[in-house]
Amino acid sequence: MKALFTNTYESEFVKNEIAKPTPKKGEVLVKIHASGVNPIDNKIRLGLSPYASPILPAILGTDLAGVIEEIGEGVTDFKVGDEVYGLAGGVLGLQGTLAEYTAVDADLLAIKPKNLSMKEAAGIPLVLLTAWEGLIDRAKVQKGDKVLVHAGAGGVGHMVVQLAKIFGADVYATVSSQKAEIVKSYGATPIDKNTTVDDYVNQYTNEKGFDIIYDTIGGQAFDDSLKAIRHYGQISSCYAFGTHTLATSSLRNASIHDVFVLRPMIGNEGRKHHGDILKETTKFIEEGKLKPLIDPRKFTLDNAMEAHKAVSDNSAIGKIVIDIT
Repeated sequence: MKALFTNTYESEFVKNEIAKPTPKKGEVLVKIHASGVNPIDNKIRLGLSPYASPILPAILGTDLAGVIEEIGEGVTDFKVGDEVYGLAGGVLGLQGTLAEYTAVDADLLAIKPKNLSMKEAAGIPLVLLTAWEGLIDRAKVQKGDKVLVHAGAGGVGHMVVQLAKIFGADVYATVSSQKAEIVKSYGATPIDKNTTVDDYVNQYTNEKGFDIIYDTIGGQAFDDSLKAIRHYGQISSCYAFGTHTLATSSLRNASIHDVFVLRPMIGNEGRKHHGDILKETTKFIEEGKLKPLIDPRKFTLDNAMEAHKAVSDNSAIGKIVIDIT
């Protein structure tokens, strides 16, 4: 099979021909049709994520959509020919998805939504799972909650917004003025990202603060979340990697939840939960309640480096996806 290798950090991808893998017990062999690109993929390539980086040389790529071609021992939930998607590799010892085939732990996969293309499906897993873990598993969103999403038109953000609406929340999202229509289309109220915390807390919550805040940016957005949360509210963040003073939220008795979506792959714990979440997601998508925002540009294994650059230069409108076949 053809695969892209990262031989040294910050280097160009190198295309090689290698043997097609054979699925082990509990695994399936997937012919990959599309590979989603996330900011973490680019950080791994640059050597900026030591907690997730595989030993080089390695095949990177985390998300996939494809077709099962072979079933390993003990797998009963899938059959040859099933179209699947999932957050499947590209970290530590797991082969990534910038290749024509991969052998994947079946627990990480779910049947692809019938109404999505392979490209659309490949743009979902990492951002959806990150959104779900922070909003539903941790913050336990309820009908009527006032939910604020920082960067609501971003990869994780646009999934949080849609999930919050599905669960009956009243949703607000900070965005640039150019992307306000995106969050409006999901039924959320856009808040210009330059608006002060005091102004939007006063305007939309009567100075009480939001019930749930999902921070997808980190830095100042996380600090803003500490000030915008209500007493006993819930803050989830997938980017709280900086140094922060928690006094503001501590005085409000707020709960803070960290989300590291790669943990099941890295630690081999909770993998089935990821597959189960994607099964629920498939239902929402097929019912027309949730849809991915996919950047329209065409990327392949031949220009995959350009896809990584598009993730880092902020030119993307929605998820970047690489077509493999």
